Amino acid sequence: MDQILNKVGSYWFNKKASKEISSVGDDINSLSSSIEGGAKWLVNKIKGKMQKPLPDLLQEYDLPAGLFPRDATNYEFNEETGKLTVFIPSICEVGYKDSSVLRFFTSVTGYLEKGKLADIEGMKTKILVWAKVTCITTEGSKVHFTTSVKKTRSRDAYEVLRDGIGVDKF
Repeated sequence: MDQILNKVGSYWFNKKASKEISSVGDDINSLSSSIEGGAKWLVNKIKGKMQKPLPDLLQEYDLPAGLFPRDATNYEFNEETGKLTVFIPSICEVGYKDSSVLRFFTSVTGYLEKGKLADIEGMKTKILVWAKVTCITTEGSKVHFTTSVKKTRSRDAYEVLRDGIGVDKF
């Protein structure tokens, strides 16, 4: 009787262990889809997907590498829809070498395509007053920022990564 119970117990234990081990992959996939913000890169790394640095992604889509603050390293990009969400540790401003200033919220979203970031939420620029940036396009050596008006600036001012300076409000 003991031998039978041992075999049944072993069989049951092996079956249960196999089921648990095979569900780890499913757990990682479901965890991946439910994790918000910067932690998603860790799950992708565990699953074997390495996310390229944000400046490289921007350059791949013909946008300046230094468009976002240096500490904006975590992002989510959906290649099918083009939706880009960039996570920034705190609200900040970045001054560029052409004396322009951009202000960033803790997350900036938009739709990325070749030479364009459209439907932007979470970014402002100083014209006379702070104005919401809705679209950024590139054309050769120029970068066009669309707010209530279109402001054209030199692209090379945005090619270098810069630190953001913390501000109290967006």
